[in-house]
Amino acid sequence: MAAIIMDGKALAEKVKGQVRAQAEALARTPGLAVILVGDNPASRVYVNGKKKDCAQCGFYSEEYALPAETSQQELLELIETLNSREDIDGILLQLPVPEHLDEQALLHAIRPDKDVDCFHPYNVGQLMIGEKGFLPCTPAGVMRMLQEYGIDPAGKRCVIIGRSNIVGKPQALLMLRENATVTICHSRTQGLKEECLRADILVAAAGKTGLVTGDMIKPGAVVIDVAMNRNAEGKLCGDVEFAAAQEIAGYITPVPGGVGPMTRAMLMENTLLAARMHG
Repeated sequence: MAAIIMDGKALAEKVKGQVRAQAEALARTPGLAVILVGDNPASRVYVNGKKKDCAQCGFYSEEYALPAETSQQELLELIETLNSREDIDGILLQLPVPEHLDEQALLHAIRPDKDVDCFHPYNVGQLMIGEKGFLPCTPAGVMRMLQEYGIDPAGKRCVIIGRSNIVGKPQALLMLRENATVTICHSRTQGLKEECLRADILVAAAGKTGLVTGDMIKPGAVVIDVAMNRNAEGKLCGDVEFAAAQEIAGYITPVPGGVGPMTRAMLMENTLLAARMHG
């Protein structure tokens, strides 16, 4: 029996509808500023999508599209200006930035209460110790999808492929919050297939097309494909061989249309939370 396909696109629309209803009840409109440096085509697509989401949620948004040669100092000054503005609740620096820029220093310059991507060390620390606050958008989107489909991680074995600061590590922390038993696999992991076959919930976030084959999946497992790759034909795909995996898994996310839309929806939730924090 084929796996149930987890529709992230439909769920994201539902979440954004809820966000809009809550935003309309606030005393003022939430505001999000997005900074894009350079002309990375994929980044431009993402920024356009975020602007559309803001409009859908009834948010005020600003875009700062800067040339690739923009200096570190110029960016820091822009971030400081946005930090001081009361009508801007969230600041998002679209990654990656050009190589001459210090990405970490720029992210750390964003005020923690406006860090809606949850990259600032303060917010990462809050996540680590289990305090309430912003959640990293992609891992939070994964957890919301599990909740929507009635999948409780408690007591289940969760295997995460990938140890990035954006997905792998925070995903592990959120799974631990929900009482899953977590294993993180990476490029140095030996016996990856055996590790995956133990997983009740498998999260693939390595960025390697075809990494997870059908024979690596436990029958009935939940398979969450976070990656966004392009195959030899130029089509969007994830880390999981979808056709083979669908015949074995119990639940599976497609690429595109799975985790991606939920990442953007969680950004809207974080912006709403920031607006509430700012009164």
